[in-house]
Amino acid sequence: MQWIKNIAIILWRIWFYIVLTIVIVLFSPLLIILVLKETWYPYFFKIARIWAKVILFSMGFRLKIKKEEDLITGKSYMLIANHTSMIDIMMMLYIIKEPFVFVGKQELAKFPIFGFFYKRTCILVDRTNAKSKQAVFEQAQRRLNQGISICIFPEGGVPDDETIVLDTFRDGAFRLAIDHQIPVVPMVFYDNKKHFSYTFISGKPGTLRGKIKSFIETHNMSQQDKKELRQKAFDIIERELITQQF
Repeated sequence: MQWIKNIAIILWRIWFYIVLTIVIVLFSPLLIILVLKETWYPYFFKIARIWAKVILFSMGFRLKIKKEEDLITGKSYMLIANHTSMIDIMMMLYIIKEPFVFVGKQELAKFPIFGFFYKRTCILVDRTNAKSKQAVFEQAQRRLNQGISICIFPEGGVPDDETIVLDTFRDGAFRLAIDHQIPVVPMVFYDNKKHFSYTFISGKPGTLRGKIKSFIETHNMSQQDKKELRQKAFDIIERELITQQF
């Protein structure tokens, strides 16, 4: 019966927040120490990956990952992916083993516990503030100089209409990639919307597929090439989502 199924989904969703909170609380003494110095971030990142794995597997998800190209240890990249679910963050942490930082909306820093660590480890952006955008550039430069990659979900948010396969990309990720002459790494999350969308009474445990596509080099590109780069990355991810050729 549908009402029984809906109750099961609600309980399963609540379990997600319980696990998320419990793991953060358990690791919080160590995490608080690791956020005291920026140079300790790689150790924080290792704990974050454990956090992500615990959540994914506790929710009944199993992951299948394919790579068309491997990341080189110590080299910086611009990581991008389609964004349709809260578990996109965990998926990214699961797939990428080398340290990276997220560029994300500053509104997320308001969430209890999670927000405390979020604002101390991520690059926060206020898209309505020009000074904030400049600060993002400066923080990204510092992180890249440390050999750390940057991750941006270029759609800029999750569209309310879940029938949209892939929303329009914003310029930020591609402007930064060109400015710093680092490769763009397109990644595809095929099943996150199906298994854990932002619609509360929806989803189910199952297999989550992810793929790292071939990198897009930005050597010798200028900001005049930004539109072409953005469109190329969009086409790569959209094609994978439509054809589902995993």
